[in-house]
Formats: sequence, C-alpha cells, structure tokens
Amino acid sequence: MSELPAIPDSALVAEATELVRTAASPLIYHHSRRVYYFGALRGTAAGLSYDPEILYVSAMFHDLGLTRHYRTGHQRFEIDGADEARRFLRAHGIADCMAELAWTGIALHTTPQIPLHMAPEIALVTRGVELDVLGIGYDAITDDQRAAVIAEHPRPDFKRQILAAFTDGIRDRPDTTFGNVKADVLAHFVPGFRRGDFVEVIQNSAWSE
Repeated sequence: MSELPAIPDSALVAEATELVRTAASPLIYHHSRRVYYFGALRGTAAGLSYDPEILYVSAMFHDLGLTRHYRTGHQRFEIDGADEARRFLRAHGIADCMAELAWTGIALHTTPQIPLHMAPEIALVTRGVELDVLGIGYDAITDDQRAAVIAEHPRPDFKRQILAAFTDGIRDRPDTTFGNVKADVLAHFVPGFRRGDFVEVIQNSAWSE
C-alpha cells in the first residue's frame, strides 16, 4: 500500500479538521480529505512547492458553502467557503497573502483551466477536486496511491450522493449558477429550472444598441 502525503501536524490543521467534521456531512468530510490527498499527490508528482497548511485548509473548506451552517443563499457556494477559509486563516494569524491564496483556490475550484495557471496552492485544489469528482487525472497517480486514499476515506455511492449534495446546496440560489458548471446539476435534478442565457442577457440589457 502506498504511503499517503503527510497532513500537517498543527493546531490550525486540527481545528480546521474539527470544524469541517462538525459542520459537514460525512460525505463532504471524506471528499474534502481526499481532495487534499489527491492535490498533494499531484503536486508532488509535478515537483511543485506549496504550503501544505494552506492547501489543507483550502481542500477542507472548499465545499463548506454547501453546508447549512455556512451557506449564505445569495452568492455562489464557492464564495461562501472561500470567505470562511480567509476568515479562519486570518483569525489564526496567517498572513493576508496566504489567506488570499486559499480564498482564490476555493473560489475558482469549479472554474476549468484558469486555476491551473496560478499558484500551486490554488492549482492543486482544482487538481484534487477534478480527480475526485470528475476523474480528471485518474491515471496521473498510481493504483496504489488511489487505493491508499480510498482505504482511509472510502467513497461508497459517491457519484449519486455528491450530486444530491450539490443540488441541495444550490437549489435555493439558482441564479448563482449562471455561467458555471453547477447549472448542469440543477438542469438534471430541479424540475422547472431554466438556465440563464448569456446571449439573452446581452440582447435584453438596458442598452439600446
């Protein structure tokens, strides 16, 4: 069995873990831990240097906006989690520049391609999410590495359950899915949902021409 990347042994990390374990469902908790492991594995394989505490908090908080305690209802769920991560890190004395890395990594984790061209702490959140949810990069890590992660954080019925969690977390703010991948979720699972249309927004704007 392959050895997993180390989780930083710090009070900050322990508190972040407890916060997510308390606020989120087991589904989201285990998914978030896998995101850290998969992101760290991708980073190591690519020879990237990153701050493991920032990556860990980013991974753990990236879906907090789907939880009842941390969702706001008026903005994208990604921003809910990003705001809480920044607040949490600042409260623990982490420099603003590092807290902003976490904010950006979480805020962009459902935005294809762009975060992959940014700082490692940002890119690796997306790498971890894409691997666990979409299977992107599945073969970029070894069978043993995947097995080690899943042994610690199993994913029974994950595809169905994560789609249900997405739906529950955003169905009350459908307008926030305009222009992003979560519109696909509502289109599949919320009867009567109608996507925002970029062309219609332009054509129906207040401008005469």
